[in-house]
Amino acid sequence: MIKSMEKSGRTVDEALRAALAELGLDVDDVSYSYEIVTRPKSGFLGIGAVPAVVRVSYEAKDEPVPEAPKPVEKPVPAAPKAERKPAPKAEKKAEAAPKAEDKPEAPKAAPVYADEDAEYAAIRAFLDGLLARMGVEADIEIGRRDNGGINVNLSGDGMGAIIGRRGETLDAIQHLTNYVVNRGNDKHMHISVDAENYRSKREESLAHLAEKMAEKAIKYKRSMALEPMNSYERHVIHTALQNYEGVTTSSTGVEPNRRVVVSYVKPETPSNKPQSREWA
Repeated sequence: MIKSMEKSGRTVDEALRAALAELGLDVDDVSYSYEIVTRPKSGFLGIGAVPAVVRVSYEAKDEPVPEAPKPVEKPVPAAPKAERKPAPKAEKKAEAAPKAEDKPEAPKAAPVYADEDAEYAAIRAFLDGLLARMGVEADIEIGRRDNGGINVNLSGDGMGAIIGRRGETLDAIQHLTNYVVNRGNDKHMHISVDAENYRSKREESLAHLAEKMAEKAIKYKRSMALEPMNSYERHVIHTALQNYEGVTTSSTGVEPNRRVVVSYVKPETPSNKPQSREWA
């Protein structure tokens, strides 16, 4: 049975760890999921500060139900031997054989691919268990990148729950996958987890937004601040405008309210001073 509890703290991480400590769970345990109910606000000089609140959903074990006392069986008088009629053997055999439809279905095992190495197998095993806990079925495609990293793409129904608000759940899944698979390994590899190509679509949207804000900064000759973004989205904005003439980008604020600022850069004009002539 799925239950949930809310816990508060100065930061999201502190509230999450407090909830897990009360439940007796570890951070890398896959038997829970969480959502951020309220993000923390520092306020001004401590006034108006709002703590972070997270809701942790976990699977509670059902308490054993005491067995009911067995009724006392009364002896039944035996029937006369002459009236007994043995059942045909064929009928007994048919009655004893269980029907195929009554057999419980065996749990489906995770698919095993012969061409997968140990890294692929570790990634697939963790994601299979995590998605099963979340109640989501998805196809898992794993491939290598040219820079040595690994791309994982999830597809299927219910990907909205995997992606979450602005990709927050997807980022959390990616963080957990990297933590679990790389734990105890000397060589660290970066694992990028995507769902229905959400990241590539989000990158295109952010690049279009960056160019739009750059045009505004040049038109009005002033700085334009974007909405708060995570480090990955800020990196996309910086990359999209690194060669854009007339603007420069910078980040300001603290997490989770850190944002990109697109600033107008005045173009350099040639000097109007007269140039001296050299006479031969």
